Amino acid sequence: MSHIALVTLVVDDYDRAIAHYTQALGFDLAEDTDRDDGSRWVVVRPRGGGATGLLLARAKDDAQRASIGAQTGGRVGFFLYTDDFAGDHARMTAAGVRFVRETRQEPYGTVAVFEDLYGNLWDLLQPA
Repeated sequence: MSHIALVTLVVDDYDRAIAHYTQALGFDLAEDTDRDDGSRWVVVRPRGGGATGLLLARAKDDAQRASIGAQTGGRVGFFLYTDDFAGDHARMTAAGVRFVRETRQEPYGTVAVFEDLYGNLWDLLQPA
């Protein structure tokens, strides 16, 4: 059996990213380990979300800094599934998360698009 364990997300600052993903989005901090080169191995996972997580990688140069918030070319690149859309939407809105597309009902479920701290677009989705 295979599965995707981590997806790298380039960020500007570890602590700022950790605060956003854990406080505003409700993720768990799974790991935060210092590395010999001055970087850190930082993994966050959606609460109760299983094995897949985000590796928060601090940009090391201008090219990486230029990709922050634009890793998917302006498309929705991340999909956060929930079993409590209304509750999560309200909690995230209260935490300052900006929803850029209104909630809508689709054949596949209830969905709204939000931006993370860096402008990456996410679907908050409760499957039908």
